[in-house]
Amino acid sequence: MFGKISRKFLRDSGLLPLKLGLFLALVIGGFSALAQSKGPSDPHVDLIMIDGGIHPAVDDFIRESIGRARSKGARALIIQLDTPGGLLTSTRSIVKDILGAPVPVMVYVAPSGAGAGSAGVFITLAAHIAAMAPGTNIGAAHPVGGGGQEVKGVMGEKIENFTASFSETIAQKRGRNTEWAIQAVRRSVSITEKEALKKNVIDIVARDIDDLLQQAEGKKVDVDGHEQTLSLKGVRVERFEMGLKQKIINTLSDPNIAYLLLMAGILGIYMEFSHPGVIFPGVAGGIALLLALTSFQILPINYAGLLLILLGIALLIGEAFLPSFGVLGIGGAIALGLGSLLLFDTESSDLVVDRSIIFTAVATLSALMLVVGYLVFKSQKRKPTLGLEGLLGEIGEVRVMLNPCGKIFVHGEYWNAEGDGEIAVGEKVRVVGFEGMSLKVKRLSEHREEG
Repeated sequence: MFGKISRKFLRDSGLLPLKLGLFLALVIGGFSALAQSKGPSDPHVDLIMIDGGIHPAVDDFIRESIGRARSKGARALIIQLDTPGGLLTSTRSIVKDILGAPVPVMVYVAPSGAGAGSAGVFITLAAHIAAMAPGTNIGAAHPVGGGGQEVKGVMGEKIENFTASFSETIAQKRGRNTEWAIQAVRRSVSITEKEALKKNVIDIVARDIDDLLQQAEGKKVDVDGHEQTLSLKGVRVERFEMGLKQKIINTLSDPNIAYLLLMAGILGIYMEFSHPGVIFPGVAGGIALLLALTSFQILPINYAGLLLILLGIALLIGEAFLPSFGVLGIGGAIALGLGSLLLFDTESSDLVVDRSIIFTAVATLSALMLVVGYLVFKSQKRKPTLGLEGLLGEIGEVRVMLNPCGKIFVHGEYWNAEGDGEIAVGEKVRVVGFEGMSLKVKRLSEHREEG
């Protein structure tokens, strides 16, 4: 009954197609509006936060963020900074990326109580717009050793002169106070946000991000050799955090952890060379040493990832041929997983692999290699089936009386054999050893009694 009424309604109602058309148009229009509201044309700025030391993970994070801001059409990249300092090599790389950035970069020392010490001075000076929050400070950029000690002698003088000229060059490039930039290095001077604004070290003192955007509106900046007027009114702020790769390196870059990894790597390799075949110290030492070299920025992160992957594959293959009781396989799985994350986990590149694929591939390959290793180990422990070793424990029959030598028939073959005494033809014997091409046998009953 309902079917008949429905068909009659559809046939007789001329408004139904019109209503369906309007409904589809509204749906399509709604999706279009939603896509436009979240599309790349929507004005926005990117915001990242650096809270801690400057090291390779921070360098990679900032470089990646600049690339993402450009590819997604961000009006600017804001780096909210609070750092006591860090590695000079990472700082130089970050400054180079900021000075050549294709989008405006705004460094904002915040929140209140934060500071831009040592390496943070250079990063702040390099920004297109340098800003600080109330109650913050900047300065104390004198170079020191890795343990915080003063570098003395000719080498210390060279490093100080280079760092001072480096600071002066950045300040000149951005039209900031070059004299203060030099004194921040040579005399470790430090100033508050009010003094920094007065001395032309920074451009803005802002309460928060919204205040920063409002004050930066309309300012002209030099972006990669071209003058650009900032248009930041009503922009949306998109926040981004470090990827898993950068979080791992960020943890490893702690000076204490990096030093312990380096010592563990050296000790592990030394133990493996001094006691070949122990395996575990060599596996752990190799992984620790690669991670330590990465945290010290001796190895680029992607190269470290590639080397870890190669090490992981080598260890997994070794598991199939060496009786390591799983040590090589587990070490290979760890190295392969870490290497895959360090090599591919980046948002600024098109070479992005989903983490679930990485974990699945690593787990599958590791499981396969461990199974192969187990089968090889099991086959090595299996009783031999060929040659003289394969005859041990087998039961044969005396064909020529043993007195003590004679012949027996075993495995379909005649063999010379030697017993402990006289054994008559037809009696059963068990092979218990061999000497040359002659088998050592015992009467089966005697062997059972002794067992």
